Amino acid sequence: MKLNKLTLLVASLALATSMQAKDALMMATTTSTDNTGLLDYLAPKFEKETGTTLKWVATGTGKALKMGKNCDVDILFVHAPASEKKFVNSGAGVDRQQVMYNDFVIVGPKKDPANVNGMAPSAALKKIQDTKSNFFSRGDNSGTNKKEISLWKTAKVSTPDTAKWYVQTGQGMLRTLNMASEKNGYSMTDRGTWIKYMSQKGENNKMKVVVEGDKSLFNQYSVVTINKAKCSNVNPQLSKIFTTWITNSVTQKTIADFRLLNQALFIPNANK
Repeated sequence: MKLNKLTLLVASLALATSMQAKDALMMATTTSTDNTGLLDYLAPKFEKETGTTLKWVATGTGKALKMGKNCDVDILFVHAPASEKKFVNSGAGVDRQQVMYNDFVIVGPKKDPANVNGMAPSAALKKIQDTKSNFFSRGDNSGTNKKEISLWKTAKVSTPDTAKWYVQTGQGMLRTLNMASEKNGYSMTDRGTWIKYMSQKGENNKMKVVVEGDKSLFNQYSVVTINKAKCSNVNPQLSKIFTTWITNSVTQKTIADFRLLNQALFIPNANK
């Protein structure tokens, strides 16, 4: 019987990890991997194939990176590449590997009161500001919030933190979308969470995508192992098992097969 690399890796670590608390891999991740149901879909498969339990906290990427820096988790699964690279360059993380991607979209009321449908992201945001149309931002330093702020900068507009029409919810993406819908406002979300939102709302959905397709809206997700040299309590062996597992071809296809409303929520791109 020919063993693949993952099987050999798991076998070599089985004695060190079996029947102990460190069988559980602790992960901090962005809300989109959780809200969409992706992790609930993957976790049982990971445990069955490796014997390791996956436990996670879903929060904004900024908070996830802070949890990593504070040695609270073993691994990160996040989507803010610039911040992740800074995290690795600081020595806090190692072995950053990309896993999958989707894209960001700007959504708004179906009647599109600001008339921004089909515009480039920067032009749309500028017009939303000019018309003082309600805009709901997560305002939580998440990967989505970081991207939104960068788009305001590209539009050469200061993030309108104090404007009455600009609401910082401090909430996750699904709650922020619900608030935007209730107040006839706009928001920015990753496409996976948007598809999840549409699946929940069905015919009661009052919103639509108004801006999409620009290269600036690309949304990469990666895993980063916490550096044991900085955090003696973390378990890099389990992190390696997860990284190897989620980037192998079988799991990558499993991610590609994860769909709602007959649409892919994430597109795998490990080792590319």
